[in-house]
Amino acid sequence: MTAPAPEIDEHWLEVYRQLHAHPELSYAEFDTAALVAGELRALPGWEVTTAVGGTGVVGVLSAGPGPVIWLRADMDALPVQEETGLEYASRTPGVMHACGHDMHVAALLAACARLSAEPPAGTVVAIFQPAEESGGGADAMLHDGMLERFPRPRICLGQHVGPIPAGLIVTKGGPIMAASDSIRVLLTGRGGHASTPHLAVDPLLMAASLVLRLQTLAARQAGTPMSPVLTTGALHAGTRANVIADTAEMLLSLRTFTPGSRQAMIDDITRVVRAEADAAGAPREPEIELFHSYPVTVNTAEDADRVLETFTTSGLPAVRLQNPVTGSEDFGRFATAAGCPSVFWHIGGYALHRFSEEDMARMLGEQTLPQGMPSNHSPRFAPDPEQTLPAAANAMLVAARAELTR
Repeated sequence: MTAPAPEIDEHWLEVYRQLHAHPELSYAEFDTAALVAGELRALPGWEVTTAVGGTGVVGVLSAGPGPVIWLRADMDALPVQEETGLEYASRTPGVMHACGHDMHVAALLAACARLSAEPPAGTVVAIFQPAEESGGGADAMLHDGMLERFPRPRICLGQHVGPIPAGLIVTKGGPIMAASDSIRVLLTGRGGHASTPHLAVDPLLMAASLVLRLQTLAARQAGTPMSPVLTTGALHAGTRANVIADTAEMLLSLRTFTPGSRQAMIDDITRVVRAEADAAGAPREPEIELFHSYPVTVNTAEDADRVLETFTTSGLPAVRLQNPVTGSEDFGRFATAAGCPSVFWHIGGYALHRFSEEDMARMLGEQTLPQGMPSNHSPRFAPDPEQTLPAAANAMLVAARAELTR
């Protein structure tokens, strides 16, 4: 299902390795931004602006009258300790490009180089965005005047690497990625000695019960179209074995596809958390806080169909997704603010030999991975740069050129 990737200059592979070896967290992408700005300035025709929305970089290539398109790549890494064993693995302890943003940056830079060498009529705005993982990077750039300082787009294009065969493109019209809310729950008990639990109110027991109880909320909606996903990502309580803590903190991740489903889940979470605290005799009501929220990522149907056809007629392996994925993105904020269409696609990052035909069918239909294959955010997530980078750069280039000649 994949075609041979086009050739790419070894320079961009080295840029990718350098980015991967030096990851930076959200809003701290200073060296990454400096590298991006330096690479863009070395290309003919690009006007480069730095420090947009903090550490964002924007390049503008104008080649006469024509459409304006925005191409976006995100730059930030994750607080994950890398376990890939790669020669170019992260040199920053506890920080890793575990979601492929280094690939997005290198691919967009390589596409910018090709556009610079043969500029089509129109204007390309290349956006290198900070802080996608924290949910605020796109908004930060918009609040810093993206729409006033740079040409307004007719369409926004973006892509994301994932654990599917290298070069394979998947997309669809309508919702393609879920809305996301991070939720902090602080449970307050009454601390005490581990030998006398009857004198305390243990918040860790409340939290342990909630970890299991909250899963039933999503399970009860599993039969609905685009059902929600709720995950407990962190639980913090206590400092010693013989001390019952005063508080326990839970961090939840909620993924939904409609405003109604989102509100219903938030209401249910609130109700269940409060009921658990009340049942335990907690001295204070729990605190429930939403943060790092992303909207549903929606592809304009007509434009997604056209971009998908562009890929297939250009000989690129591209298929239509049956259902949206439950990951989340803030890419859609750009098009929403600009009032223009947007198209986002996923592109494979793993060598083809790692997949059987049965694996392919399950991935595209059920969105499951072969057993043991690392997904995004895993400490072992490692795209194959020799196959993925040329394909990702070419996908962005093909889509950009087609949109500029409309």
